[in-house]
Amino acid sequence: MFQHIQPTEITNLATQIHVSVSFETPEYTGDVTGIGTTPLLDAILNQCPRARFYQASSSELYEKVVELPQTEKPPSYPRSPYAVAKAYSYWITVNYRESYNLFARNGILFNHESPRRGRRFVTKKIIEGLVKYKRGLTSTVYLGNSDAKQDWGVAGDYVEAMWLMLQQPIADDYVIATGKTYSAREFVEKTLQYLEINTISNGRPANQ
Repeated sequence: MFQHIQPTEITNLATQIHVSVSFETPEYTGDVTGIGTTPLLDAILNQCPRARFYQASSSELYEKVVELPQTEKPPSYPRSPYAVAKAYSYWITVNYRESYNLFARNGILFNHESPRRGRRFVTKKIIEGLVKYKRGLTSTVYLGNSDAKQDWGVAGDYVEAMWLMLQQPIADDYVIATGKTYSAREFVEKTLQYLEINTISNGRPANQ
Protein backbone atom coordinates (compact mmCIF):
# COMPACT_ATOMS: atom_id res chain seq x y z
CA MET A 1 0.00 0.00 0.00
CA PHE A 2 2.72 2.48 0.95
CA GLN A 3 4.46 1.79 -2.35
CA HIS A 4 1.49 3.15 -4.29
CA ILE A 5 0.55 6.00 -1.95
CA GLN A 6 4.09 7.12 -1.05
CA PRO A 7 3.06 9.00 2.11
CA THR A 8 5.38 11.68 3.44
CA GLU A 9 4.26 11.39 7.08
CA ILE A 10 3.01 8.34 8.99
CA THR A 11 1.68 8.32 12.55
CA ASN A 12 1.17 5.09 14.49
CA LEU A 13 -1.54 5.49 17.13
CA ALA A 14 -2.57 1.82 17.18
CA THR A 15 -2.78 0.50 20.74
CA GLN A 16 -4.84 -1.24 23.37
CA ILE A 17 -4.95 1.90 25.43
CA HIS A 18 -6.09 0.97 28.94
CA VAL A 19 -3.47 -0.11 31.49
CA SER A 20 -5.79 -2.22 33.65
CA VAL A 21 -7.24 -3.99 30.59
CA SER A 22 -3.71 -4.94 29.56
CA PHE A 23 -3.52 -7.25 32.58
CA GLU A 24 -6.68 -8.98 31.34
CA THR A 25 -5.48 -9.22 27.70
CA PRO A 26 -1.65 -9.24 27.82
CA GLU A 27 -1.14 -11.14 24.55
CA TYR A 28 -3.49 -8.92 22.56
CA THR A 29 -1.95 -5.82 24.15
CA GLY A 30 1.54 -7.02 23.26
CA ASP A 31 0.57 -7.73 19.64
CA VAL A 32 -1.25 -4.45 18.99
CA THR A 33 0.71 -2.03 21.16
CA GLY A 34 4.18 -3.55 20.79
CA ILE A 35 4.90 -6.07 18.05
CA GLY A 36 2.56 -4.37 15.57
CA THR A 37 5.01 -1.50 15.19
CA THR A 38 7.63 -3.75 13.56
CA PRO A 39 5.82 -4.63 10.29
CA LEU A 40 4.84 -0.97 9.94
CA LEU A 41 8.49 0.14 10.22
CA ASP A 42 9.52 -2.63 7.86
CA ALA A 43 6.97 -1.49 5.28
CA ILE A 44 8.29 2.06 5.54
CA LEU A 45 11.87 0.83 5.12
CA ASN A 46 11.07 -1.18 1.99
CA GLN A 47 8.38 0.93 0.35
CA CYS A 48 8.73 4.59 1.36
CA PRO A 49 12.04 5.06 3.24
CA ARG A 50 11.89 8.86 2.96
CA ALA A 51 8.63 9.07 4.92
CA ARG A 52 8.68 10.60 8.40
CA PHE A 53 7.36 8.25 11.08
CA TYR A 54 5.84 9.14 14.46
CA GLN A 55 5.42 6.43 17.10
CA ALA A 56 2.96 7.19 19.90
CA SER A 57 4.84 6.29 23.05
CA SER A 58 3.58 6.81 26.59
CA SER A 59 4.48 8.17 30.01
CA GLU A 60 3.51 4.72 31.33
CA LEU A 61 7.10 3.79 30.48
CA TYR A 62 7.93 5.68 33.68
CA GLU A 63 5.42 3.75 35.83
CA LYS A 64 8.06 3.27 38.52
CA VAL A 65 9.69 6.67 38.79
CA VAL A 66 13.47 6.35 39.08
CA GLU A 67 14.38 10.00 38.52
CA LEU A 68 12.81 13.46 38.54
CA PRO A 69 12.24 15.33 36.38
CA GLN A 70 11.52 12.70 33.73
CA THR A 71 13.41 13.49 30.53
CA GLU A 72 14.08 12.16 27.05
CA LYS A 73 16.65 9.75 28.44
CA PRO A 74 15.75 6.14 27.54
CA PRO A 75 12.67 5.30 29.65
CA SER A 76 12.82 2.44 32.10
CA TYR A 77 10.82 0.31 34.54
CA PRO A 78 7.46 -0.39 32.88
CA ARG A 79 5.13 -2.18 35.31
CA SER A 80 2.17 -3.36 33.21
CA PRO A 81 1.74 -5.36 29.98
CA TYR A 82 0.68 -2.10 28.33
CA ALA A 83 3.86 -0.31 29.40
CA VAL A 84 6.07 -3.28 28.46
CA ALA A 85 4.50 -3.31 24.99
CA LYS A 86 5.06 0.44 24.69
CA ALA A 87 8.70 -0.13 25.67
CA TYR A 88 9.05 -2.58 22.79
CA SER A 89 7.54 -0.15 20.27
CA TYR A 90 9.80 2.61 21.64
CA TRP A 91 12.99 0.61 21.22
CA ILE A 92 12.11 -0.91 17.84
CA THR A 93 11.53 2.63 16.57
CA VAL A 94 14.95 3.69 17.89
CA ASN A 95 16.48 0.55 16.36
CA TYR A 96 15.14 1.24 12.87
CA ARG A 97 16.18 4.89 13.09
CA GLU A 98 19.74 4.02 14.05
CA SER A 99 20.11 0.92 11.89
CA TYR A 100 18.52 2.20 8.67
CA ASN A 101 18.66 5.98 9.07
CA LEU A 102 14.88 6.28 8.95
CA PHE A 103 13.23 9.49 10.10
CA ALA A 104 11.50 7.70 12.98
CA ARG A 105 10.79 9.25 16.33
CA ASN A 106 8.95 8.58 19.58
CA GLY A 107 6.63 11.02 21.28
CA ILE A 108 6.45 10.17 24.99
CA LEU A 109 3.16 11.78 25.89
CA PHE A 110 1.72 12.25 29.34
CA ASN A 111 -2.06 12.13 29.87
CA HIS A 112 -3.99 14.12 27.29
CA GLU A 113 -7.71 14.49 27.80
CA SER A 114 -10.68 15.24 25.57
CA PRO A 115 -14.46 14.63 25.57
CA ARG A 116 -13.72 11.42 23.64
CA ARG A 117 -12.05 9.77 26.63
CA GLY A 118 -13.46 6.33 27.45
CA ARG A 119 -15.61 5.75 30.52
CA ARG A 120 -12.94 3.61 32.21
CA PHE A 121 -10.61 6.60 32.55
CA VAL A 122 -10.80 8.50 35.82
CA THR A 123 -11.41 11.91 34.23
CA LYS A 124 -14.47 10.71 32.33
CA LYS A 125 -15.64 8.70 35.35
CA ILE A 126 -15.50 11.81 37.56
CA ILE A 127 -17.25 14.08 35.05
CA GLU A 128 -20.03 11.65 34.11
CA GLY A 129 -20.53 10.61 37.74
CA LEU A 130 -20.93 14.16 39.01
CA VAL A 131 -23.18 15.15 36.10
CA LYS A 132 -25.44 12.21 37.00
CA TYR A 133 -25.31 13.31 40.64
CA LYS A 134 -26.35 16.85 39.75
CA ARG A 135 -29.25 15.49 37.70
CA GLY A 136 -30.36 13.29 40.58
CA LEU A 137 -29.58 10.06 38.74
CA THR A 138 -27.13 8.77 41.35
CA SER A 139 -26.15 9.48 44.93
CA THR A 140 -22.62 8.01 44.85
CA VAL A 141 -19.52 8.29 42.68
CA TYR A 142 -16.87 5.65 43.36
CA LEU A 143 -13.16 6.40 42.83
CA GLY A 144 -9.92 4.65 43.70
CA ASN A 145 -7.01 6.56 45.20
CA SER A 146 -8.15 10.18 45.15
CA ASP A 147 -4.64 11.36 46.08
CA ALA A 148 -3.05 9.82 42.96
CA LYS A 149 -1.52 12.55 40.79
CA GLN A 150 -1.36 12.92 37.03
CA ASP A 151 0.01 15.39 34.51
CA TRP A 152 -3.14 16.19 32.50
CA GLY A 153 -3.02 18.12 29.23
CA VAL A 154 -5.42 18.94 26.40
CA ALA A 155 -5.47 16.37 23.60
CA GLY A 156 -5.63 18.99 20.84
CA ASP A 157 -2.38 20.57 22.02
CA TYR A 158 -0.67 17.19 22.14
CA VAL A 159 -1.78 16.26 18.61
CA GLU A 160 -0.30 19.53 17.38
CA ALA A 161 2.93 18.62 19.19
CA MET A 162 2.96 15.24 17.39
CA TRP A 163 2.79 17.02 14.03
CA LEU A 164 5.45 19.55 15.03
CA MET A 165 7.83 16.70 15.92
CA LEU A 166 7.64 15.51 12.33
CA GLN A 167 8.54 18.98 11.05
CA GLN A 168 11.90 19.08 12.85
CA PRO A 169 15.06 18.66 10.74
CA ILE A 170 16.53 15.81 12.81
CA ALA A 171 14.70 12.72 14.06
CA ASP A 172 14.75 12.51 17.85
CA ASP A 173 12.49 11.56 20.74
CA TYR A 174 10.45 14.04 22.80
CA VAL A 175 8.57 14.09 26.09
CA ILE A 176 5.33 16.09 25.89
CA ALA A 177 3.82 17.20 29.20
CA THR A 178 2.52 20.27 31.00
CA GLY A 179 5.07 19.92 33.80
CA LYS A 180 2.31 20.20 36.42
CA THR A 181 0.58 17.44 38.36
CA TYR A 182 -2.84 17.41 39.97
CA SER A 183 -4.54 14.83 42.15
CA ALA A 184 -7.82 13.13 41.33
CA ARG A 185 -9.20 14.91 44.38
CA GLU A 186 -8.31 18.29 42.82
CA PHE A 187 -9.96 17.19 39.58
CA VAL A 188 -13.12 16.36 41.53
CA GLU A 189 -13.05 19.75 43.26
CA LYS A 190 -12.68 21.61 39.95
CA THR A 191 -15.53 19.60 38.45
CA LEU A 192 -17.76 20.35 41.45
CA GLN A 193 -17.04 24.05 41.02
CA TYR A 194 -17.76 23.96 37.29
CA LEU A 195 -21.05 22.13 37.82
CA GLU A 196 -21.93 24.48 40.70
CA ILE A 197 -22.46 21.64 43.12
CA ASN A 198 -22.28 22.88 46.70
CA THR A 199 -19.86 21.03 48.98
CA ILE A 200 -19.38 20.77 52.71
CA SER A 201 -16.02 21.02 54.48
CA ASN A 202 -14.73 17.51 53.73
CA GLY A 203 -15.32 17.93 50.00
CA ARG A 204 -18.44 15.76 49.82
CA PRO A 205 -21.39 17.08 47.77
CA ALA A 206 -24.02 18.64 49.99
CA ASN A 207 -27.55 17.29 49.90
CA GLN A 208 -29.60 19.14 47.32
